[in-house]
Parts: sequence; C-alpha cells; structure tokens
Amino acid sequence: MFEGAIRAVHEEACRANERRLLVVTGPRARGITVAKTVCSVAEPETVVTVGSIDLPDVRSVPHSDTDSLLGTTQDCLLVDCHESSQPNTLGGTIGAVDGGGLVVWLTPTLSRWPERRDEFDATLAVPPATIDDVTGAFRTRLGSLLELHDGIAILDVSTETVLRDGLTDPPPSTARPQPQPPQSHDFPAAAYESCLTTDQARTLFALERLQTPGTATVLESDRGRGKSSVAGLAAGSLAVEGARVLITAPATSNVRALFKRASELVADCGVRQTATEISVETTTGGTVKYVSPTDGIDQIESADACIVDEAAALPVGTLEQFCTETPVAFATTVHGYEGTGRGFAVRFQDRLTESNLDVTHRTMQTPIRYADDDPIEKFAFHALLLDATPPVEPLIEDVTPDECVYERLTTAELIDDDHRLRSLFGLLVLAHYRTEPDDLARLLDAPNLDVRVLTADGHVVAVALLAREGAIGEQRRRATYRGERLRGNMIPDLLTSQLRDPDGATPVGYRVMRIATHPAIQSRGIGSKLLTKLHAEFDEAGWFGVSFGATPELLRFWTANGYKMVHLSTTRNDTSGEHSAVMLRPGASALFEKHTRWFEERIGGMCCDTLSAVSPDLLRGVYAATERPIERSLSDREWQLITSCAYGPGQFDMQPRPFRRLVERALSDPECTSLTPDQERLLVSRVLQAISWEVVATKLGYHSASGCRRALGRALRVLVDRYGTEAAATERRWYDE
Repeated sequence: MFEGAIRAVHEEACRANERRLLVVTGPRARGITVAKTVCSVAEPETVVTVGSIDLPDVRSVPHSDTDSLLGTTQDCLLVDCHESSQPNTLGGTIGAVDGGGLVVWLTPTLSRWPERRDEFDATLAVPPATIDDVTGAFRTRLGSLLELHDGIAILDVSTETVLRDGLTDPPPSTARPQPQPPQSHDFPAAAYESCLTTDQARTLFALERLQTPGTATVLESDRGRGKSSVAGLAAGSLAVEGARVLITAPATSNVRALFKRASELVADCGVRQTATEISVETTTGGTVKYVSPTDGIDQIESADACIVDEAAALPVGTLEQFCTETPVAFATTVHGYEGTGRGFAVRFQDRLTESNLDVTHRTMQTPIRYADDDPIEKFAFHALLLDATPPVEPLIEDVTPDECVYERLTTAELIDDDHRLRSLFGLLVLAHYRTEPDDLARLLDAPNLDVRVLTADGHVVAVALLAREGAIGEQRRRATYRGERLRGNMIPDLLTSQLRDPDGATPVGYRVMRIATHPAIQSRGIGSKLLTKLHAEFDEAGWFGVSFGATPELLRFWTANGYKMVHLSTTRNDTSGEHSAVMLRPGASALFEKHTRWFEERIGGMCCDTLSAVSPDLLRGVYAATERPIERSLSDREWQLITSCAYGPGQFDMQPRPFRRLVERALSDPECTSLTPDQERLLVSRVLQAISWEVVATKLGYHSASGCRRALGRALRVLVDRYGTEAAATERRWYDE
C-alpha cells in the first residue's frame, strides 16, 4: 500500500539532496503496515524508529532517549506519534535526517489528532489538573501547517488515499566544489582536507585564533551547518600540537560530534591517542577534555584554549567568566531543533565588544547535510517557531509604560493570529537562556498556564507566563512531605519537601514562570507595569512567586516589585552556573510571612558554611531582599566588644558571633545607606562568610591582611554609630579622650 507514492517522494529527495516529511495518518496498526513499506523502499538498515514499533532489522529508540539522536545523521527516522507527540522529539528527529532522507510520522487521523491524549500530554497535566484538562491546540496548529508547506506527503491509511504527494519537482543537486584551504595556515592540512564546505574551511581558519591569548572567537550557525564538526577539527588540531583544550557545554550530549571529529583528525594526523566520548589524550601531550560549565570556570586559567559549545544555552553571567586571557571560542546554534536561546546574541556579544578581548565573529550559513532550500527545514522553523522574533526595534523603540495595554491572550487567539504568536514566543526566546519547542506546546496546551502581555499599537512589547501551583490534596501533600516529588509545582514542592512545611502545597499561588520585555525598551518600568497588572488581576491568590538564577540585578528587580527571599540554593546549577533563588510576594495565605521569617533565621548560618563561596555581591542582594531588617539582640558585653574593635584595639577574631548579628541587621535594613559597596563586600566576606583575612585582602584588593583589618574597623564604626546602644557609647568614650 502506497509503495509508488513513497518511492516517488524518496527518489525526489535523493535527486535534490533534500529531505521529505511523510505523514501516515489513521489507525496505528495500518500505519505500521505502511511503515514496513517505507522500510522496503528506504532499506531496513537505514531506518530508525522512535517509539515501540517493532519492525524486522530496524533499530528502535524509545521516546525517552531521543536526545541520543542529536548530532547523529540518519537516512530515515520513523516516529510513532500515537504514543507521543513531544515537540522536542519532532524537531530533533527532523534535525537528525540527511539530505535524501525521509522523516516519517505515524499519526492519528489528522482531524482527530488534537483530541487524542498521549504520553507528552500527561507531562502537561500538572496536579491537581488531569490529562483531560490538556488542550490540543499545538497539534491543531501543527496539522494546519502540514497542509501548507512544500515537501510534505500525507497518506491516509483509513481511506487508502494520498492526500498530498509531497513532490515539488526541484532541480537535481549538484556537487559542491572541494573547498580550498588558505595559502598559509597553522592547523594541519588534514584538518582543511576534512572540511566539506568553503564555510567550514573559512571558519576553521578563524579558529586558529585559539592559539593567541586574549582573543575570543564567536561562531554562530543554524543547525546542520557543521559547527560542531569544525570545532572538533580545531580542538584536534590543537591537541596534535600538544595543547590542553577545555570543552564545555550544557551537557555531554551537545559535544559528542565535536569529540568524534577531534579524535578522527588526531588519527588522520598519525598521532596515537587514548579517546572516549568526552576526552582525547594524545602522545604529544595534548588533551581535549569535557567539563561542566561550573568546573570549566574553575579550570580555564590552566588550559591553553577553551571552546564553549551551545553557548546560547548558558546564561550571560556564566559566559562572562570564560572571558580570560585563555583564548576562547563561543560556538552557538542560532535556530536549534532542540531549543535555542538568544541571550547570547542580544546581551553577551555587547559585553564581549566592551571587553579587553580581541573579538572576531564568524557565521556559518551553508548546510552540509542537505540542500540550501530544503523545504523541511522551513517547515520545522515555522511549526516549532525556531526562528520566532519579537517586533522589530523601530516599531516600538519610543514606547512608554503609559502607552502599554494589558491583555489576556487565549489559546484560540494565539492559534488564529500566527504573527502575534511568533512575536510573543520571540520575546520568550530572547529572555530565557533556553527556550525549547516543548515550551510552545506548554504555552498552548498546559491547563495551569496563563499568558498576559503588554501591547503598544498592537505589537507585543512584554509577556509573562504564569503557572498556577498548589491546591494539592492532603494525601499527595503528605507524600510530598515524605519525599515524593510534586511534579509541575515547583514552589509548593520546594516549600513542602526541602523547607519542611506540611502546608506548603495547600493554597493556590501563581509562579511567574517567564517574563520578558523587548530589549529595545528595557529599564523603562514596562516589566514592572506588567507585574503590577498581574498582581491586581490575581489579587485573591494565596501567593505570588518566582524562581531564577540569582544575580544582583535580578534580585533588585524582583525586590523592587514586592518579592522577598525564601530560598537560595546551596549549590550552583550545572547548566546556569548560578545559585537558584526563590522569592515570594504576599498573598491571601500565611506562606509569605512564615517562609520569609524562616529564611531570615537560617541565612546567617548558611553564609559561613554552604554559601561560603558565593559572590559577596550576590549575598548583598540576598540580604537586601529580605522582608524586614533582621533583628538580632546584642548584650551590653557584645556591644562593648564590637565598639572596641571599631574604635579601639579590640579583635573581631576573638568572638565573631555578635559581629555577624550586627552585619546581618545592617545589610537587611533598607534605611542603612551609609556603608559603601566595598565596605559591604568586606563585611560579607570576612564577617558573614568567615573567609580568611589573607584571602579577603587578595579578593578585594587590599595591600595586606592588616590593611583589611583596619578597613573592617572603619566599616564597623558606621554600624556602631547607627545602631549602638548606651553600652556602645560608654565603650566609645574610652577612645574619644
């Protein structure tokens, strides 16, 4: 059945070096029969199935393991969409197929597909919602686009009808000329001979800058341009010459292709090596080693070169810490099938330009695995909004908060207005370090999400996603308290399981899951206006909350909008490289009052233990984000000790506890404005974090430990003068004579 149609579309794909999408719609059993025909046309050994379809001589990958396909190249991928229609999987499988290959989706009848519920839908049903509450809007939109884009064949197995043949009659592909290496180059000739396009050869030449300290090379490309391959050629070239190359990325799965290429080049150069999936060690003394972003920050100074792959998926604050004298390359996917993030392009490149590094930019545009006009790439970009962008700057650059209109956008409105959906999603991509196709489905289908925007002249200029959390029944709350995870309820789960509050999941609250303002109009109060409107609309909520990778800037923003600290993680997130902060805003429940008080009670003990390595600027922001000044009573004897250290020969080291109490009070008191930022950093580092005099002096730029001690005394004088009791005044008089 359908053999002629399948063979025709496959032959055209091969002739044009393009991909084709084959949608087999209808009952699953009949679809599997057609899948067998696909195997006979494409040859079973070239087919990989995603799902539990059992076909003779065909390799099968479960839906849960589709990340293993990223960075691989396949001739034919067959996805069982009856089991799951996860957007990340749909996009990832498209990205793994070569020119001349087929992507095959087995789907329910297209008209009924939005009504079906599958494994991915179950992940969107956040308790207390059930899978029946999930909508099918994402698949409604997807189905309509299948009928609009070229290169998509649709076979209806119920009626045995070819609804679309997928044929476009493209011109035959022509072989690309072999790229010529530059006349003079440092990397081995074998590296340039491995390049498949002129784009790759020119990029490899640019990466020779990895031999020059104080340089940064920015490499951008869409998926399928050979970015990881050329980065691997550069790393292998350096290792052949004995260099130590550090590779970092959000996950090891991001760099498998890079290490494979590096190892192959080392072998091509005739150098012996010991290699794994994430390391290469040569007999010349060179190494190519993967480390997590957090470990990479610690190790970059000891490396000869560093490559940060998938840099767009890392926060700007993490990327900045790789800007050292060690030569570095930042490689990133602009529009990736598995998700993208534009913080790199929008914010980090500006900071690179302002740095002392010699920066070069290189963009790769030529696909290496399929033709330039591949229709399935265009479909994937449109269907998954991989290239979504916000309104262009000239349309909104003069907007003020007073001009902005607050709007509630329903799923139906977003489906009917693709332009507005693209603008909204484009803002989210700009704002968050990793926005995935799955996020599009959550936006359209998840029953616990609400979308609110600010518009100006019809253009979306700010967007917020709200996640309803809480209202959990007693049985599940008890299970969460005992350690079971409360899926999809980030803040109630934290309050209950980690912070040990049996009532943490009882009231309904709203977590600000994402918020974004157009970069052209940031710092004008527009984001704050959006939050104000949200708070007013949902004023009966038990709480408002937010979780984010903590930076001083973000802490100031959320504090200014009425949110206060209830949690700071004790370790840095491996991907973001930052400590996660959770903040709450008062609501109808007692959670805010309880948890802000609990945080104030424990933060001091954490500073000199689990938070001893945290940036003093971050802790300054954390203390400023407490609900109230942290009152710690001090006895007359303790005021005597503090005052003698400030004005006389007393020693902080003899009894640090009262000093810590006083510093906590000052840093959490918004009316204490006499301390300079440098004095606050000193008080945090030495008094709260208990870092040694010598280390503090080095970190903060004092000439010696004794100079650091004298500076601490001057800072303590400010606090004694502001908070000191009669006991402090009595002690001070000893030194005023």
